[in-house]
Amino acid sequence: MVSGGAEPTRCVGGIAHDPQGRLLLVKRGKPPGQGLWSIPGGRVEQGESDERAVRRELLEETGLRVIVGHLIGSVLRPAPVGVFDIHDYSCQAIGGVLRAGDDAADVAWVDAETFATLERRSLLTEGLFEALTSWNVLPR
Repeated sequence: MVSGGAEPTRCVGGIAHDPQGRLLLVKRGKPPGQGLWSIPGGRVEQGESDERAVRRELLEETGLRVIVGHLIGSVLRPAPVGVFDIHDYSCQAIGGVLRAGDDAADVAWVDAETFATLERRSLLTEGLFEALTSWNVLPR
C-alpha cells in the first residue's frame, strides 16, 4: 500500500552508453529535480508499453532514436502525490541529433570523471548514483 492511497505512477528511463562508454544524461528543466542531471525518461502514457514510452521519452528529451533492450532495474521515488515507480531499460542510440528538448534543459554524453564531479557537487537526481552503481552501468 502506498502512503495516501495513491496508485504509483509508472515511469521509464533509458540507460544509453555511446561507443566510448559515456552515459547519456539530461538536465531536468522542470520539477521534480529541476536543475539536476538524470537519465532521460518520464511517465508511461495510458495504453503505452514501456518500450514505446522509452523510445518516445528519449526522442522528446534528447533528439535520439533508440533501440530498447532489457530491463536493467527499477526504483521507487517520491512523487508530488504518491510515488514514481520507475523502470530503467538499456538503450542503444541508432539515429537522430543530440539536442535538449521537451522538459530537458540540457543533454550530454558524460564520462566517468564528469559523472563523479556531478555526484560530488550534488547535481544528480536523488538516488541516481546509487542505482547506477548497484546495476553496474556507470559511465567509463
